[in-house]
Amino acid sequence: MEILSSVPLHLLRHDSHCEKRICIIGAGAGGLAALKVISESTYFKSGKWSVIAYETRKKVGGIWLPAPPVVDAYDAPMTPLYDSLTTNLPHPVMAYTSYPFPPETPLFPSAHSYAAYFDLMSLIKFDTAWTVTLSDGGRFAYDHLIVANGHYHLPRIPEVPGLADWMKHGRASHSARYRKPDFLGDKILVVGNGPSGQDIAAEMCTVSSVVVHAVTVPGAATNDAGNLIRRGRPIEFKASGRVVFDDGMTEDNIDHCILATGFHMHFPFLEGASMINNNVPSDFPPLLPGELFNSTYHVFPLAKHLFPLRAQYPISSIAFMGLIIRVAPFPLMEAQAHAIVRAFSDPSSLDPIAEAVDIITRADKIRRTGASTPLDIAKAWFRFDREDQWNYRDALYQFAQGMGSGTPLIKVTEWEKELYDLKVELRSRWEDLEKSGDSSEWLRDVGKNGVQDWVGLMYRVADYARTPSRKNLL
Repeated sequence: MEILSSVPLHLLRHDSHCEKRICIIGAGAGGLAALKVISESTYFKSGKWSVIAYETRKKVGGIWLPAPPVVDAYDAPMTPLYDSLTTNLPHPVMAYTSYPFPPETPLFPSAHSYAAYFDLMSLIKFDTAWTVTLSDGGRFAYDHLIVANGHYHLPRIPEVPGLADWMKHGRASHSARYRKPDFLGDKILVVGNGPSGQDIAAEMCTVSSVVVHAVTVPGAATNDAGNLIRRGRPIEFKASGRVVFDDGMTEDNIDHCILATGFHMHFPFLEGASMINNNVPSDFPPLLPGELFNSTYHVFPLAKHLFPLRAQYPISSIAFMGLIIRVAPFPLMEAQAHAIVRAFSDPSSLDPIAEAVDIITRADKIRRTGASTPLDIAKAWFRFDREDQWNYRDALYQFAQGMGSGTPLIKVTEWEKELYDLKVELRSRWEDLEKSGDSSEWLRDVGKNGVQDWVGLMYRVADYARTPSRKNLL
């Protein structure tokens, strides 16, 4: 495999005496986790490995690094970060295990500087765009590639009759362009019930007379308190401003539609080299596909949801980080980074047969939930339920323990599981405390004695959420 960039090839051949040269694409949350874990490994410290991360932007941070929206409705801004965005998980559950947030940090904070804390900046090259090609065996720059470019950049626009015309005339836009609740008309439609869709619908209620929130939950067509109306999935956008929903209901006089409809998985630096097939793979078993697919919903097939299993290159040569959704992402990607170090150092640790069995087992589990087509399976593949993510993290650390790697055996705690399940209640009540001005008192000295301070605070907030009188439970 040969990696080419906008810089001369001889500059990419850094530390040519190393046994393994590792390239990381992206210096967001996943790339930084990989960079930190690799740079602290015995392989790197002994000089056997070298590593460098390449980032298309001028600073680290990925989606947490602000960028202005774009003018064209179809263009993708560098980040979907809107002005009010905070984590949707309390930071003790969300944070890297190696980087707890400072004492008295609000439970649902904005970004902090992980890269500076671990002195990773010297291992990152900024403002570099990439293309990736296969080599002819004559020369190459890197032995391993870690793909950590994120999956919140290329907006997913649903194929709904009439929507393209709305986009063309500026009557619809993707949530990637949203920054704050500007007035876009008296009646606004927000499509999508993920965290951003919920946030945007709530914020638009402060500037528009009526906000229609379209969700994909059966029986969701209800009139909420205030100026928020919930409807089902839109199935037609008419030029008159009428929108038809899947339950037969309609809404007239929609002034603007904001599409919080997610993003495509997108790897443009792999496509030119024919390293990935941008289609939905056919159904299986009996056989897994013989090439790597990007359905835009999942990358398939991957051993341990990381390493291409059926491709024209060795199983441990490439790793895809951070593709799993509906999880606590930072600690999960940290676990993935430790597993990557194990696989890179000992490729034989990956058993293709056992990994294929795991893939087929997961497909059977997804089919039992009602997924009947390859596309249905693709959409559900990286959507982990509560137990899936905990078991996966524990399994990654167990795998990383081999070969005397010195990797800590970190297990998911019971408080992480319990408080993750209370994330919605915790965020709602924490917002109440911030609005009332009481949050700073709740935070006083919290974190100075370690993680148990944060655990105690989160359980007190959970108790506060269950208290009808909303008494201060300090």
